[in-house]
Amino acid sequence: MSQTNGLTKLAYSRTWHHVSALAPHHALSTIRPHPASNSPLLEPPSLGRLASRIAILLMGKHKPIFDPSTDCGDYVVVTDCARLRVTGKKLYQKQYYRHNTRPGSLKQISMETLMGKLGGAEVLRKAVSGMLPKNRLRDDRLARLKAFEGEAHPYKQNVVKFGGVSHVAKWPGASIGDTEAKDAVL
Repeated sequence: MSQTNGLTKLAYSRTWHHVSALAPHHALSTIRPHPASNSPLLEPPSLGRLASRIAILLMGKHKPIFDPSTDCGDYVVVTDCARLRVTGKKLYQKQYYRHNTRPGSLKQISMETLMGKLGGAEVLRKAVSGMLPKNRLRDDRLARLKAFEGEAHPYKQNVVKFGGVSHVAKWPGASIGDTEAKDAVL
């Protein structure tokens, strides 16, 4: 695709997405068929489902101009990382390993200890990092992930809002009645 034809400069512009790790997301639910978006059955997504959705936004796969060799992804701000949801016994049994190539220097730490020391933001960052392609663009993409333990973050002005309502954080698969009600407000 030629970059001189069409309005590709606008397509390459980066937007800011806000995701709460605590809020239930309709499209990331494991319940089939999908319940209504305001159903009490919905619970927050697990760490892996949340991380895979964030990785897609960081890579720019949701854009029609996606190219694996170009960095066209967006910024992602994640709040409430202190209350990440993991399934099963992963909190206690999952181990993270690191090694500095010297003999006998293999270090391991459990997810519970890592969350206690560095917080849930680091656990989410490691999960997203494992889902990004292992190439020269990985560090730049990971730098656009801004994760915070609580609700407060300094990027509130950057998240795009239309008519005072943030439409960037809407996940695909939201019910049609919700969008029609918001369009009536605008």
